[in-house]
Amino acid sequence: MGDERFSIPKKTCGVCSGNLTSQAIFTAVCSHSFHFGCVFANTTGPLQVCPLCRTKWNHLPFPTPVSNAPDNIFNVPFPNRPYRSPLSTEDSPSSFEPEPLQFSDDDPLLEASPSSTTVVGLQKVTVKAIPERRAISASESVSLFTVLLKLKAPPLSSEARSSQRAPIDLVTVLDVSGSMYGKKLNLLKRAVHFVIDNLGPSDRLSIVSFSSRARRIFHLTRMTDTGRYDAKLAVDSLSADGDTNIVEGLKKGSQVLGERRYKNPVTSIIFLSDGNDTCNGGGGWYFRTALNSRQGPPEYLNLLPPSIYPGNSGPQDIETIPVHSFGFGSDHDPITMHAISDASGGTFSFIESYEMVQDAFASCIGGLLSVVTQGLRLTLRSASHGVEIKSVPSGRYASEIIDQGSQGVISIGDLYADEEKEFLINLSVPALPNSEETERKTSLLDIVCSYRDVVSKETVEIESELVEIKRLKTVLPSDMTVNLEVDRQRNRLHAAESIAEAQKMAETGDLFGARTLLAKGRTDILSSASAQAGDVFGAWLGDDMMETERRMGSAQQYQHEGRAYALSGMSSHRTQRATTKGKLVAGAGPTDNFSFGGVAAPQSAAYDPYSTPNMVNMVFKSQQLNIKDDDTNTKN
Repeated sequence: MGDERFSIPKKTCGVCSGNLTSQAIFTAVCSHSFHFGCVFANTTGPLQVCPLCRTKWNHLPFPTPVSNAPDNIFNVPFPNRPYRSPLSTEDSPSSFEPEPLQFSDDDPLLEASPSSTTVVGLQKVTVKAIPERRAISASESVSLFTVLLKLKAPPLSSEARSSQRAPIDLVTVLDVSGSMYGKKLNLLKRAVHFVIDNLGPSDRLSIVSFSSRARRIFHLTRMTDTGRYDAKLAVDSLSADGDTNIVEGLKKGSQVLGERRYKNPVTSIIFLSDGNDTCNGGGGWYFRTALNSRQGPPEYLNLLPPSIYPGNSGPQDIETIPVHSFGFGSDHDPITMHAISDASGGTFSFIESYEMVQDAFASCIGGLLSVVTQGLRLTLRSASHGVEIKSVPSGRYASEIIDQGSQGVISIGDLYADEEKEFLINLSVPALPNSEETERKTSLLDIVCSYRDVVSKETVEIESELVEIKRLKTVLPSDMTVNLEVDRQRNRLHAAESIAEAQKMAETGDLFGARTLLAKGRTDILSSASAQAGDVFGAWLGDDMMETERRMGSAQQYQHEGRAYALSGMSSHRTQRATTKGKLVAGAGPTDNFSFGGVAAPQSAAYDPYSTPNMVNMVFKSQQLNIKDDDTNTKN
């Protein structure tokens, strides 16, 4: 948590035994720390082995960059990279880039190369509408009839991934308070290295660190070879000490993006913390208050700028920056982090095991680096007199019903490549005036989908086929069967509502009631038509609810893991996007030591309906890197 109660080992260099507080340091995988200058003191290159414990370092520090570093610096063998040694305080990574009063020093955007050919956009978003059943009796008036809307974004071709997606401006806001000392900080550095390696030259990255105060340690820079090199140096300069000032960290990250001169199409903040804000009235209150006295996020979140925590005050048209929050370990404040992500349009992930941080980041950026459509909006219109739109349960996506139910709008925003979104539209359908006719049809909805294609930069408008329903004089039992895809989405909403309601009950101390509610919801889902038909989504929902129930076994268990697990699940359902939950990384299967209630995780645990191919590929790439490093460690 980064407060005075956390004990930090004595900070002396493992080479010269000098004090580490006044100079830039490198903390190795073995948790021993050294001055950067001491690591680079020998003329043949940096130290390769810890001089204290003889552990081989697989992740080496980066020396201070020089102004004339070549663009292909990553192709230069490490020992021959330019460096300055010894490293003085004036040359340290935290001081070679002083923090200005205004952050209008961002790199210019990559200019698109001129082309004589016409730019061809992506494949179009597909829109499909499915009525819950095939027919309604002509004489029947239905007060609640459901239509399922299914959207799917176009894919990215493997040969043109960088040119077919929107470039990103990304700010990482990283907790470096005292509780991050040692292994946690080393794993975080490695995870950010992975992010850096996967950004392209059109993407820009800035790094903000915070403990008792916040500091921008790396300005918004294009990720060319030199940019990546300098970014890694900035990451390697991080050291852990002090308290936890979440508010200042996020304010600084918002300032970086708010004061930039140029803007890439996609903007996001990745925010990681392992503690509670101890500097703005939080003071570890999460642990000192009784379970049943916690009522929502703390008031200090109102100190955050409206760009990341929009409220009732301030300009209504201000651009919101999605914050993807990662709660690290069991001592973070999941309610606060979930509230920030939910308000800004980001996701909240619970990283239970420290070793998972790289895979969790991989899953998140796998989506951010595959945005293919922006500003997507669905416009729904009643297609017949008497047909009214009654409700649109759209999760965190803004929706409204106007003109007495004759029109509705869902604002979805960005879609990742191959991403799917599904919404249930609840209608009222009137009886027909001449119900004696043998067969007629009622037009239900007229649907228009509009968005911006990130390749052609043009606005695309798609009119789907008119949604119609048969009106029969006599309806057969087969006509009354509910479509399994509609039933599947009802199960999703039922699971999301059950988890949200159980979490509220748990906050009041009624853990038995919360578990009972989840058990009943799970039984309802598993007995539904789609689950009985073998739908893997239904099994996945049931398993997820069972695990949420298990983590609410006691007040202590709920506080340390159940709350964060439930909130990360709620974030996933509300956004229809994958999040990391406990030991389950989106886009990957469960870790080897994961279990449901002491038994092996079921096969459905490896299935995540919200993950996209790019997320899965990025996590696979991350895990392959982990395996390679593990093999190296084994050999050594």
